[in-house]
Amino acid sequence: MGIRINVTSVFVDDQAKALAFYTERLGFLPKTDVPVGEFRWLTVVGPGEPDGTELLLEPDQHPAAKAFKEALVADGIPAASFAVDDVAGAHAELSAKGVRFTQQPTTMGPVVTAVLDDTCGNLIQLTSAA
Repeated sequence: MGIRINVTSVFVDDQAKALAFYTERLGFLPKTDVPVGEFRWLTVVGPGEPDGTELLLEPDQHPAAKAFKEALVADGIPAASFAVDDVAGAHAELSAKGVRFTQQPTTMGPVVTAVLDDTCGNLIQLTSAA
């Protein structure tokens, strides 16, 4: 069947702010930006992956989306997880850019994880091999 992930999303409170954070701080590249009424179909892709999985920066206007985001953050649960080559190195680089982490690099068996605040209402986990 060849099923694969094409687009996944995170709910954001402000699409312009999210685009700036995900591109300027995390290094994603803009992919699609199409007006859709009041909002935009706004996606980014990983650097070096122009045809890779797109991350949709989706408006959190639905009341359930806002409640879902708030509940995840209150419980410390990341909304998404991104792979990096070295979590400790990414943590140092992103911290230098002013990114706030809610979990410092932590070894968890075969992986190292860290969790950051995306400034748009989400916690995002970074992972790499231990």
